[in-house]
Amino acid sequence: MSLWLKISLIVGSACFMEAFAWWAHKYIMHGWGWNWHADHHEPHDKTFEKNDLFVVVFGSFTAALIMIGIEWFEPLYYVGLGITLYGIMYSFVHDGLVHQRYPFHWFPKRGYWKRLVQAHKLHHATTCKEGAVSFGFVLAPDPQKLRVRLRELKERRRAAGSL
Repeated sequence: MSLWLKISLIVGSACFMEAFAWWAHKYIMHGWGWNWHADHHEPHDKTFEKNDLFVVVFGSFTAALIMIGIEWFEPLYYVGLGITLYGIMYSFVHDGLVHQRYPFHWFPKRGYWKRLVQAHKLHHATTCKEGAVSFGFVLAPDPQKLRVRLRELKERRRAAGSL
C-alpha cells in the first residue's frame, strides 16, 4: 500500500467517525442503549459511568479491525488506526474539556472550543431519552440555534403530555 493510501484511510476513518458517532449517539445511546447512557445525563461524583461501557464495546470492534488488518487485510489496520485517532480526540474533547473528567481543567472563553462546550452542555439540558439536541462530538452546531430547537422540542413534549 502507498503512504498516501494509508494516510487517506486513517484520516478518512477519523472523519467518518464523527458521522458514525452522531448516529450512534442519537439512535443507540438515546435509543435502545439508553440504560447505559442515562447516568451520563445525571449529576454524579463517580469516576466511572455505565456510559463508559460504550468505550469498551466500540474499542473492542476497533481492536478487532486492527488485529484483522495485521493478520489478513492490511487496509483494516489503517481504518482501525483512524478510529483510534478519533477515539483519542473524543476522549480529550468530550471527557476532558466538556465534562472535566481529567485532572487538568480549561474553560474556553471564546471561539470554536467554547462553542463546542456550549453545544454539548445544551445536549445535557435534558435528562431524558427524548428531546436532546446536538449529538455530534467534534462538529458543534450554533448554540443559539440549539437553544431554539431545545425550546421547540420541550414545547412539543409538553403539548403531547410527556412533561
